[in-house]
Formats: sequence, structure tokens, C-alpha cells
Amino acid sequence: MNDESTGVVVDDGRSKLSDLWKKEDYWAIWLGFLVLIIGYVLFVAQMQPKFAETVDKANQTMMASAEKAPFKTIEWHAAQDSKKKLRARDNAEGKTIAAYTKTPGGWKDNPLDSFYIDKETMDAANAKAKPAADSAKAAEAAALESAKVAQKAAEDAGYKDASLNSQAEAKIGDWRKAQSSASRANTRATAKPMNLFPSLGAFMVVLIIFFGVGIVFMGHNVAQFALAFIGVFIFANLAFMMGAQATMRTYGINAEAWAIILGMIVANTVGTPKFIKPAIQTEYYIKTGLVLLGAEVLFDKIIAIGIPGVFVAWVVTPIVLVSTFIFGQKVLKMPSKTLNITISADMSVCGTSAAIATAAACRAKKEELALSIGLSLAFTAVMMIAMPAFIKAVGIPDILGGAWIGGTVDSTGAVAAAGAALGEKAMYVAATIKMIQNVLIGVTAFFVALYWTTKVEPAENGLPGRKVGMSEIWNRFPKFVIGFLIASILASMISGNLGSDLSGALVNEGLVRGIAGPMRTWCFVLAFTSIGLGTNFRELAHYFKGGKPVILYVCGQSFNLVLTLTMAYIMFYLVFPEITAKI
Repeated sequence: MNDESTGVVVDDGRSKLSDLWKKEDYWAIWLGFLVLIIGYVLFVAQMQPKFAETVDKANQTMMASAEKAPFKTIEWHAAQDSKKKLRARDNAEGKTIAAYTKTPGGWKDNPLDSFYIDKETMDAANAKAKPAADSAKAAEAAALESAKVAQKAAEDAGYKDASLNSQAEAKIGDWRKAQSSASRANTRATAKPMNLFPSLGAFMVVLIIFFGVGIVFMGHNVAQFALAFIGVFIFANLAFMMGAQATMRTYGINAEAWAIILGMIVANTVGTPKFIKPAIQTEYYIKTGLVLLGAEVLFDKIIAIGIPGVFVAWVVTPIVLVSTFIFGQKVLKMPSKTLNITISADMSVCGTSAAIATAAACRAKKEELALSIGLSLAFTAVMMIAMPAFIKAVGIPDILGGAWIGGTVDSTGAVAAAGAALGEKAMYVAATIKMIQNVLIGVTAFFVALYWTTKVEPAENGLPGRKVGMSEIWNRFPKFVIGFLIASILASMISGNLGSDLSGALVNEGLVRGIAGPMRTWCFVLAFTSIGLGTNFRELAHYFKGGKPVILYVCGQSFNLVLTLTMAYIMFYLVFPEITAKI
């Protein structure tokens, strides 16, 4: 509409048909869907017929083995391995995508190793690792022979001798451990030279075109964006490099954290160069990444862990969210409600993803969003190291520990890493509960939009609470969340129709890890780089008055830790122990 007193065109926030090609929320959806469609065609549709035959054959072998032996035989494990080796992303297209979306690798002393390792250096490293690999391979062969002998003895006895069955099962277990060790040793001895500079340069051009189409339709200067994107891309790669350093990886200071740190250092010292500013498109990048994240939230995974996981994720989370917000308003008396709710959602739901959606729903300032994400990343780095250590020290069971981690640690990647420190079962439970919790991103955004339009904003404007129509809620609701939900529903339908084996090979190891996951990772780091480059400490200083944001996060997370652990224990060990026994 037009403001007659100033002559300035003011956006009244109402939805128009043109929003479909002029607003970044919709462009995030279109770009996210484009990536998912490409992934479906290249991995799911193309590879399904070939993989289905292998899966059927392996399942028949496993069934036959299970019918004759009371333990998992060598043949059973071999058939299972044949299914695990099925990865749609290993096709020609997947390898090409992996080559171009690859992020800077690990290094210890020389930062250049993150981008480039020559053939001579790699050959020397492989030669050094080869004796250990040969030794591990020989140990595997010996363990396999021993397992065959033990299994044959049990078979000759008709699998009726419990002692022989136990010996065979133990020997097969030893073989599996030796096999795993040999695989790791062989990987260290067969590494290839690396030069990421050409592929990174080509991928940068792809990203400029990928995001640039939306930039044109949204009315921005695409030439300025393209030039500026080069700078943002370089900073993002520096963040990946720093996050891949051995010590940083140990302490969980990942690329997302470094993206903000490096960006803030530049912004608050020499200042962010003006030519880079057209590519500081924080919400554009993060919203696209969140749509892609939807493909990773699969309903069949949620069902697999059952009601205990749902209670931990969907009952505790809203209680902590609401309680933390009330605590911030009534006890801490935080002056900014938008900062309060953004921190509360970030801490209680699933970290930065929830913070972005909530900030959009309540129209929080960019400085408030940056502060919330900064707190989240800092505490996540501490918790992913401290929680596994504490769980081991006090003897908390792996499944309970995994549920506790999944319900409290903010970042999905940090959850998987912390769970893995406890074991495979803990990692599975932790990652699945975090996946269940991610579903609440859309629910949280909807209710925050509803509450802000009916209660908060009328009160701030001196008006009583009022009823609003769905159109007004729709105008406030962050549209990219719809893309997240649709992506989740469609990916879940595809996964459910394929069955667990084919879903793992085609959806998880194809659609997700082959293209959606790598693209999401780049989108997130580009977004956090933009946050860092666009954040001025002076603009944040007044938010820290009295340390209220930190106090809010600490108190809210403490409550979250206690309530989540209590709920997880009740659900997994008192109410549904039979589900826990099957995990």
C-alpha cells in the first residue's frame, strides 16, 4: 500500500500471487524441491529395479539361514553386508555430485591439507599405513577361517549342542570385529590424492546460478550478487577448513560455529566489505537448507522407535518451550519478547532450525536471531563433549543416554556425534529422537505466529487480545516451513513404500546423503557465514545487559536436561520396557 504522508510504498505483509516468484520463502521451496526432484530421479527411480533384485536375494539367504541356525551365521552376515553395500549415491551421477559438493577435509598441522594433498605425499602416507592394513587383513582371514570351523562343528551337531552354538556365535563375533578393523585399516592405506580447488570453483558457479535465479526474480542485482557471492563462498570454505581441523573436531567446534566466528571477526574489526553485502542473504540460504532438511525427517523412522521417543520429543519439548518463555518474561523480565521466544525455541526444539522458523513467525530482529544461534552453537559444543563423558561416568544405560542426548543437544550433527561416543544403539536412539523433534519446527512456527498476532502485538499496541482470521495467520506464518513439511511427507511416503532395506539404500544413501544432505550443509554454512558478516557487536551489546540471555539459556537447558532424562527413563524403562528390549 502507499503511505500518503511520505510517498513511500509500504509492504503490508499480505499475500499476493506474485509472492510465488518474488518472495524468498517461496524461492527456498522451489530450489529445495528442485534438488529433491533431481535426487529422486537420479537415485530412487533409476536405481530401484537393480537394488530390488539384490535385496530380495539377500533376504532369502537370511531367511534360510535363520530357519536352520539359532544364531546369525556367516552367510547371514554376508547377505546383510550385501544390502548395506547398496548405496544409490555410488552410481556415476552420485560420484560426480559428491566430487563437486565435497567440503574441505580434515587436517592437523597444515591447513592446505584440507584442500590439496599431492600424489607423492599420499603415496607415502599409504605406504606407511599398508603394513597395518595387511596385518588387519590377515587377522580378518584367520578369524573368518576360525568362524567357519566353529560354525561347521555346530552344523554337524544339527545346531542342537548349545555349547557348540555359543562357540560358533562367539567366533563369528570375533570375525566381525576383525572385519571392521580391516576395513578401517584398508581405508587409511588406500587414500587418494586430493585437489579441491577446481571442483570448488565449479561448484561456486553452480551455486551462483542456483541462488541467482531467485535473486533476479526477487528484484536484486544478479551481477552484484554473483561478485559478492565469491567472497561469502571463500569465507564459508575457511569455516569448513577450521571446523575440519583435528582439535576443533574433537571439541565439536564445527564449520557452522566457525562461520559465525570468522564472519564476526571481520565485521567487527576491518568491517564487512561493501562488495560482499549483496550476497549476505542469510534467510534465503537457511530457508532453502531447511526445506532440504525435511527430506531427512522420515515418519517410518519415527514409528520404528515407538511411543517412548514420541513422548520424549513431543511432550517434553513444548513444556520446556513454554516454561522457558514464561521464566524469561516473569522472572528475568526480558525486555524483548521476540528474543525470549527465539532463544526458548532454539534451546528446546532443535537449535538453529527452530530459531530461524520462530524468528520469522514473530519477526524477531536479525541481531536477536544471531544472538540465539550463537548461544546455541556455544552450548552445543560443550554439551556434545560433556554429556557422553557424564553418561559413561555415572553408568547411564546407552539407550537412556541416547534418548537424553537426542532430546537436549540442539544440533542434529552434534546429536549423532555425541550418541556415537556411547555406541551404535545410543546413536540410533539419539538421532531418531532428534528427527522426531524436528517435526515440531512447523508446529512451533504456527503457534508462535498465532500467539503473536492474537496476544503479543495487540498488547504492545495498546489493544486487547483479539480473534484473527486464518488469512492473517497465513500472512505471518513462514511459508518455507510448508516446504519443509511437504518434503518430509513426500520423502516419508517414498520411504514407506520402498520398505526398510530399499529405503536405506535409495532414500537415505541416495536422495538424502547423495544430494539433499550435502546441499543442506552448504546452505547452512553459507547462512551462518552471512550471519557472522552481518553482525555488529555494538548492536548486540544491549541485549546482554544483566546477562539475561545467557541466564535464560542456562536455566531453560537445565530444566530441559532434568525433564528429558526423567521422561526418557519413565517411557523407555518403566512404561515401555518391551520396546527398549527390541532396540
